[in-house]
Amino acid sequence: MEIITKDAKETQKIGSFLAEEIKKEKKIKNKAVIIALEGDLGGGKTTFVQGFTKGLGLKDNITSPTFVILKKYEISNLGLYHIDCYRIKDEDLLELGFNEIINNDKNIIIIEWAERVKKILPKNTFWLKFEYLDKNKRRIIIK
Repeated sequence: MEIITKDAKETQKIGSFLAEEIKKEKKIKNKAVIIALEGDLGGGKTTFVQGFTKGLGLKDNITSPTFVILKKYEISNLGLYHIDCYRIKDEDLLELGFNEIINNDKNIIIIEWAERVKKILPKNTFWLKFEYLDKNKRRIIIK
């Protein structure tokens, strides 16, 4: 499936919609949800995450955790992990307790630059690819 967004607000709306769907699904399934975001710099990954977190009900101002690598937010009874793998490798993520995070059924994990740690992501990971089309337009490919 492919979606073209014409501006940042539309990219955020896609994120918010996905979050609302995942909240409904989390009530049924007892496993962590892992969302892998891949694509070029400026492709809309963080903008998508901003919409996603709003869809979950988080009011915080979301920025990419490029330098801190991992941020955790508490939302109701869920743990939301926002991870940026731009500067790290598989083993670095594992050292941060990644296996424990993905094995907690109350967690939602959203990973920017996920293609860099693809080897350690479970098969049930939900993949989205972001492409920069022009100053405002983005293509989001849901795999």
